[in-house]
Amino acid sequence: MRALVYHGPGRKTWDEVPDPTIKHPTDVIVRMDTTTICGTDLHILKGDVPAVTEGRILGHEGVGTVTEVGSAVTKVDVGDRVILSCITACGNCSYCQQGLYAHCLADEGVSGIGWILGHLIDGTQAEYVRVPFADTSVHKLPDGVSPDAAVMLSDILPTGFEIGVRNGGTKPGDVVAVVGSGPIGLAVMMTLGLYGASRVIAVDLDDSRIEQAMAFGATDGVNSGKEGWQEEVRALTEGGLGVDVAIEAVGIPTTLQGCTEIIRPGGHVANVGVHGRPVELAMQDLWIKDITLTTGLVSTSTTPMLLKLVAQDKIPAEKFMTHQFRFEQMLEAYDTFERAAETKALKVVISR
Repeated sequence: MRALVYHGPGRKTWDEVPDPTIKHPTDVIVRMDTTTICGTDLHILKGDVPAVTEGRILGHEGVGTVTEVGSAVTKVDVGDRVILSCITACGNCSYCQQGLYAHCLADEGVSGIGWILGHLIDGTQAEYVRVPFADTSVHKLPDGVSPDAAVMLSDILPTGFEIGVRNGGTKPGDVVAVVGSGPIGLAVMMTLGLYGASRVIAVDLDDSRIEQAMAFGATDGVNSGKEGWQEEVRALTEGGLGVDVAIEAVGIPTTLQGCTEIIRPGGHVANVGVHGRPVELAMQDLWIKDITLTTGLVSTSTTPMLLKLVAQDKIPAEKFMTHQFRFEQMLEAYDTFERAAETKALKVVISR
């Protein structure tokens, strides 16, 4: 088969590699029909994830067809179309029993790490992939849900919802600011309505991204490149006190700091972005304002619920797709996604 192979920082190829095989009774082999590229894949290519070794097939998102099942698999059969979760979980360990699949203790990859596809074992940017613990790590695709929509349930939608909306403690009527209008920020905005936010403020440096956010659930937009943008955000809140929830969706110190500057006393800052370096927090200001700060790694425990909503057209997940490619155009897809500021790419969808 052919696959996108990592050869160290800055180096990748679309190579011919051996087909995957069943290694454990709980495995399935899936023929990949649709996959996509995540910002995390770009972090890997920059050398920010040293656990990813040379020769690794990248990718942790996708939709495909089961071609082979291990002897202990009970919930999927050969021929089933499935969504692959970005988190692989045994379903039985103490963390899985708590719904913290991201910290699955099973001995596949590294104990305590649920993100293994395209990280610690070969991933989904390939014609075939081995998926461990299939009964809890893939989801049958309902009739009527397109692969273009379904692939967004592998990672981006549960990440935005779980780490932003849910961990942020969003309540009906809350005014919420989402700092960063890239794919993850837009996933947060698209799912904030599930918890009844009354106002969603998109904050970004790019006016075109702010305009785009209006189609994903934002009600207002503020350009953070302008002097005094924090006051502009606060002016949209009751009494000018600040937002109830500020959600960081970029992963740089400046944006997290910005969230702490627009939050009201007693408010909640939820960090979704992946940070590659230390962030300084002004604790001398935060403690006296009773600010709650949460972080998190997606566990995909909400994927079945989100899938139901997508199937009922309650969440228009296909909106994230801006570019389409074939598998043989994998390197072109990467080039487009890497130049997202220029190409206006949100999610590139790569299909057979």
